[in-house]
Amino acid sequence: MSSLVYCTAQFKPRPGRERELFATLQSLEPNTLREDGCIQYRVTRKIDSAFAAGQSFPIVFHEIWRDMTAFEQHCQRDEIVDFFQRCCEAPDGLAEDWNVCVYSDEPEGGI
Repeated sequence: MSSLVYCTAQFKPRPGRERELFATLQSLEPNTLREDGCIQYRVTRKIDSAFAAGQSFPIVFHEIWRDMTAFEQHCQRDEIVDFFQRCCEAPDGLAEDWNVCVYSDEPEGGI
């Protein structure tokens, strides 16, 4: 097992704003990928498949961080704080809703 932190950040764009939100999220990738502790940081969009018909927001970040400290430092970067304030929390932001969760590959309580 590891100290890795896996983050899934889902975004539901406001109607007609999906491309703009996706492009804005893509613009966060280059600087984030240079952060110490960032292993993976990729924004994706939902596509159709008969073998994966589950429900999700249409835009999802898949992130892997070295540890919780690296993840939390990322969340406090000005660029990330600004994104959430401007695009998620603002009444006229690009995102109608969002859901950010972190996961571990360790069993509960450790081994």
